[in-house]
Amino acid sequence: MSLDSEIVVVSGLPRSGTSLMMQMLDRGGIPALTDHERIADVDNPRGYYEFEAVKRTKDDSAWVCDAKGKVVKMVSSLLYDLPTTEKYRVIFLRRNFDEMLDSQEKMLKRLGKPAAPRDAIKSAYNKHLKKLFEWLPTQPHLRALVVSYNDVIDDAEKQVARIVEFLDGVPSAEKMLQAIDPALYRNRAS
Repeated sequence: MSLDSEIVVVSGLPRSGTSLMMQMLDRGGIPALTDHERIADVDNPRGYYEFEAVKRTKDDSAWVCDAKGKVVKMVSSLLYDLPTTEKYRVIFLRRNFDEMLDSQEKMLKRLGKPAAPRDAIKSAYNKHLKKLFEWLPTQPHLRALVVSYNDVIDDAEKQVARIVEFLDGVPSAEKMLQAIDPALYRNRAS
């Protein structure tokens, strides 16, 4: 099956590097499906690359028809709602939990919102990921590649090569690499 007839989905937990992956794939030549409603800010200076209709997929999946041959960002809990009538290649971003939570807490603080207790969030995320990674291999309409955000920063060429291979050589590795700015990696684990 050709990538033109499939939908590339970038997914992961909040603050796991999904926006960076969207930038990389878009720059690499796979057009991003985004509505630009959520604008760039201090937390994501290059933008969020979100598409609001994705949040309503369970009740209205009409947007899926327009997503073939494109890349769309979707939080991991919504992967269950994707219609099984289409084929998807999911690039799932993982990131060091403490870095992810540091980033999330800083963003919430700037927004004037409280953060949930870290232990509770880690426990919930671990349960969610366990269930999701048991479910993904059982779905014939989904193919998934797990990519570590930390590895993308530390060994970009190797990770980009894996992604390009997963996507049948469609995106340009050179252009994807140009989208990576290590200076934006601001929440590092000690």
